[in-house]
Formats: sequence, C-alpha cells, structure tokens
Amino acid sequence: MFDILLSDQSHDPLYLQLYTQIRQQIRSGLITNGTRMPSVRSLQLQLNISKTPIETAYQMLSSEGYVRSKPRSGLYAINPYEYGHAAGPVAAEHNLAVNLRPAIHPTTLPKANMDFNPTHLDASLFPLRIWKKMLHDAMENSAELLCQYGDPQGEYAFRAVIADYIRQARGVVCTPEQIVIGTGITYSIGILTKLLADVAHIAMEEPGFTKVREHFRLDGFAMTPISVHDQGLCLEELESSAAQAVYVTPSHQFPTGSVIPYAERERLLNWASTRKAYIIEDDYDGEFRYLGKPIPSLQSLDQHGRVIYMGTFSKAFTPALRMNYMVLPMPLVSEMERMNHLLASPSRIEQWAMQSFIEQGHWYRHIRRMRNTYRKKHDRLIELLSHHFADHIEITGHSAGLHIQVSVKTHVKAEQLVEMAAEQGVQIYDLHRTWMHQANRPTGYPKVYLGFGGLSENDLEKGIMLLFKAWSILWRE
Repeated sequence: MFDILLSDQSHDPLYLQLYTQIRQQIRSGLITNGTRMPSVRSLQLQLNISKTPIETAYQMLSSEGYVRSKPRSGLYAINPYEYGHAAGPVAAEHNLAVNLRPAIHPTTLPKANMDFNPTHLDASLFPLRIWKKMLHDAMENSAELLCQYGDPQGEYAFRAVIADYIRQARGVVCTPEQIVIGTGITYSIGILTKLLADVAHIAMEEPGFTKVREHFRLDGFAMTPISVHDQGLCLEELESSAAQAVYVTPSHQFPTGSVIPYAERERLLNWASTRKAYIIEDDYDGEFRYLGKPIPSLQSLDQHGRVIYMGTFSKAFTPALRMNYMVLPMPLVSEMERMNHLLASPSRIEQWAMQSFIEQGHWYRHIRRMRNTYRKKHDRLIELLSHHFADHIEITGHSAGLHIQVSVKTHVKAEQLVEMAAEQGVQIYDLHRTWMHQANRPTGYPKVYLGFGGLSENDLEKGIMLLFKAWSILWRE
C-alpha cells in the first residue's frame, strides 16, 4: 500500500491530490523506478473513494511520463529524472519541430483510427481526372517551352488569372506585376525577410502559426506576441508595441478560429498607415466561411499600400501541389525587382495546368463542391459535439475554415485530454506549440482543436462517440 493522505479540507479535488502525491513520491524516489503501481480497485479499497478520481490521476501521470502501462500486466512507475531526461510534455517543450502534432510523444499513444487533424483534406474531392487532363494539355500545348526556364516570379499569364480570381473572390485589387508565385508559405516568408530589410521588429498572433514565427525568429527579427481574443489580435497591445510589421490570419485566426470584424480591420489598417508599418495578411483558408456574410480582405480595404496579401492552393485544392501566391504593395515590387535572381517559382507545367483549370471554370465548380461538402461536415461535427457533450464544452472558432476550437469544462489539462482520446483511437490536438510563450496560455478551461476536412460524416460520428467514451469519466458523479 502507498502512503497517500487525502484531505476533505483541501481546495483541490481528490484526483488532483492523488496525482500530486504520487508524482512527488516518484520524483523523490519513494516510489522507485519499475515499481508496479496498485490497481484502481486496490487504491479504491485503501482510500475508500470512487474509481473516477483514481483513474483520472493515473491518466494524468501516464500523460506526463510518470507511469507506463504494460499490456496484461498493469502500470509501472517511471522516474524521468533518474534516466537523465524528461518525458512526455517536458520533452516536447524542447522539441524544435514545428509541424502540427499532439502534445504527447507519438510513441506513447495508441495508433489513432479517427484523426481530427486540422490540416487534412477530403481526398475524395480531388478532381483527379480533370487535373490529369490539365497536366497533359499543358505539356501538349507548350511543348516548345518545356526545355526553357520560366519567369522566376511566376508565369505572367497565370499571375493575370490569379489577379482576376482574387479580385472576384476576396476583393483583392492588384496587377499581375504585384503577384509572386511561390512554393509555399515558407518560401514566401523567406522572400519577405529580404524585402523587409528596414524592419527589425515583427508582431505575431499569440497563439499563432509556429512555422512563420520560427522563420522570422531564425532570420534575426525581434518577435512580439500579441494576444488573441474573440475579435482577433488585441489591437491595444499592438498599438503599444514597437512592431514595424504584424503577421495576421484575419479571416480565420489560426488556431483559435476568431475573425477580425470590419471595424477592427479599419483600426488595424489605420495603425499600419500611421506607423508606416506592414500587415502580412495570410488568407490561408479564406474560401471557406459558414456563418455570416463574407468580410472583405484587409488588402481590399487598404488605401495606403501597407498590406502584403498571401493566398494558397493547399486548403482548397491540395497541399501536394506546393503552390501559393503573394501580393506585394507597389513599393515592395520595386524592391523585389532588384532581387529577382533570388526568386524561384514552382513547376511551369503545374502553373500552366492551374491556369487552364481556372480559365475553363473547373476551379469555381471545385470550390463550390468543397464548400458544400465542408459546410455539411462542419454542421454535422457541431451537431454531434452539442448532442454528446451538451454544456460540458464550448465550441468557438467555427465560423470558417476546416477546424474548430473546443473548450472542455474540466480541470484536466489539454495534454491529458489528448491522451485520453488517443486511448480510444481518436487523435485530437492541443496545438501547444502555437504559443510563443507557454506562460501566456490562458488558465481557464483547456482547449483542444478538431479538424473535420479529412473525415467522412460517418467517421465524424464514430470519432465523437469514441471521444465521448474517452471523456465521459470526467463528469461522472
């Protein structure tokens, strides 16, 4: 039997008292490495409490690497400090990888059957037959150009087609000369780091897109986190900062899903005009909006040439294409012409194919199909969550995009919610690496993120039922 003393006078719930005492005994060596932990049943008899707080405490210890389950054997104590390294989330804090992944190291989790990955798309929607024809026609119609290098800024005719499309779809006003075709967000940010030579200080949404933040940081820019609320980034913090540029995702903030309303957009543009600063507008999933009227892009409202607009084909078409576009204000176009030798556009064949895909109307039909499908999945996911969890959760960030934010009304940490889900074969995400400073993370209810693009409606139903099974223990009396 372990030496555990639970107090009715403590403000901490029973599961937290139990978790804290066992963790301290493992760390201090009172419970040595490899010690088999008592079963839930035996602790229940010893402590004269229900199974729920014991199971919750064990799950928390498991997620932090203090106990490990052996099949058909039980739980065993693990002291990560005795091995000279930290386990679980502690190790994750030192992981420099910036890809989306759960907080728990993947080797500690069962393989997920239902993956609510925010980056996944519906593979069944990809127009494979039409795209193959576009590629074939591109090579047939431009055979004489196949052995020549193209424009490093991107094929001019393709840029003209994009200019027309984003004017119609997002209100972006530009000429083909202002557009730079790239191979993804990392490439475009790399170009910007050279164009913004006079900028030393950049503000980022907190939480925000890790890959962009790390790129700026590694290139020597001073970074300032600006907190995000239900109307996007906090403009009061931005206005009081020394930032000369700010990176924002105004149409569907990543990861919270908040949308900057019209009045706040005007205020943000006024800040940029007054400060002579730049706004980097990443409209990464601007094609997908489900609630309310579409809000114009920041670039479409800009009267002073302070917005750098970015769009991509990754969300609405496929990330395998590795193609995006950036619209520069005219002053930066002149600067770019002096560094033209550093540009490298994607495959000419794929640019020609995408140009034809848009010109022949396939793109618009594809977008309508995507919107209809994702709207149905979005609505179904909201319906399922509301039905199973009722007032135990709060859903936010669901007006646009391909993922939602869920606040879970429990004192269990987000990392623990991720592992509890994984034990039932469901992968959800806490996206903790989107925070520049972990101390800035809110202290309220834990937040997790569920993407719905890559799952069928049947899979959504199965996944949420399994998630309810995983979490229902949290609200048992």
